[in-house]
Amino acid sequence: MGDQHNRRVMLGKQGEAYTADFYRERGAEIIGRNISYPIGEIDIIAREPDGTCVFIEVKTRSTLDFGGAESVTPAKRRRIRAAAARWLGERSGPAKAGVNIRFDVMLLVSNQQGGFHIDLIEGI
Repeated sequence: MGDQHNRRVMLGKQGEAYTADFYRERGAEIIGRNISYPIGEIDIIAREPDGTCVFIEVKTRSTLDFGGAESVTPAKRRRIRAAAARWLGERSGPAKAGVNIRFDVMLLVSNQQGGFHIDLIEGI
């Protein structure tokens, strides 16, 4: 069981790194990773070129057998939004004032070539 857990953790970290690179390639700046509060957590926070602050939930799977985007339940969405509100509340100035925000889900399924099939859902 320990090896399986370690593989899942490693796959998750690879998925988060891939997602951060994906957003960087689109011109975004990664401004936060693995932000955790008792009320919820945020995998990645990015600032897009237009200033939009994007809170990204990353779901990395080895197969689709265990669900994908539907695993981001309404309760999980509430926790992400609560964590985002807390994170924003701790900021001042341009990081907070009048900022546009968006919540995305990046679903990654590993493929046999060592990469990922991606499904990006913007604005959940």
